[in-house]
Amino acid sequence: MTPGHSTDSSAPSFDVYRAPDTAPGEDAPRPAVVFVHGGPRPPGVEWRPRDQPVFVGYGSIAAAAGVVGVVLEHHMSSLAECAAAADEIAIGVDQVRQLPGVDPNRVALWFFSESGLLAADWLKHPPAWLTCLASTYPVLQTLPEWGVEPRFDSTLAVSDSGALPILLTRVGRDRPEFVSGVNAFVEAAHATNLDIIDVPDVPDGQHGFDMLDHTGESRDAVSRAMAWVVARLMADTAAD
Repeated sequence: MTPGHSTDSSAPSFDVYRAPDTAPGEDAPRPAVVFVHGGPRPPGVEWRPRDQPVFVGYGSIAAAAGVVGVVLEHHMSSLAECAAAADEIAIGVDQVRQLPGVDPNRVALWFFSESGLLAADWLKHPPAWLTCLASTYPVLQTLPEWGVEPRFDSTLAVSDSGALPILLTRVGRDRPEFVSGVNAFVEAAHATNLDIIDVPDVPDGQHGFDMLDHTGESRDAVSRAMAWVVARLMADTAAD
């Protein structure tokens, strides 16, 4: 693992996970998957999301599968800061694409929990280098009482996502308003004949199942999602 740094304290920061037997520049550039944690994170907390075992795990699994894993950190402390967090993520992804050993034309984005709202920009205007987009127990629909701009309603953005492959891992024991948003997202995708969406279910999983549910079902869900993302990154690489 190699950490990402910036001289600007307000800029995004990230940790990079590579296969143990490789180093930057030692072989052909590899595809990358960027993991975006949820939030909001209350001001003053001492821990960093990218240090949490669950994200260390995702980064490590990605590296073991032969791609570059990147855990990108943003600093959203309330949902009112979605725009600032979205800017941080855009800057961070651009930095990741410039890393030695990363193929800038083969990148996947993977959003968790409330960061599903921050996926909206990428769904509405997916760049050519975005190979696929994944989300796990995501929040995808804004509610009026949250005071969030409609721009960050992913259920509205998905109809513009074109042929972008999308993975949505949903759980059976999520909050009702989150379940409603996921259902609206799937309905909107299908309404535009978006048949490249994959929606594996974790029937007994709760929000944060990959941290909280130490079960075979939980481990299998993470493995299936990772295999889906890696397969698309590698397929795009092979196509070249």
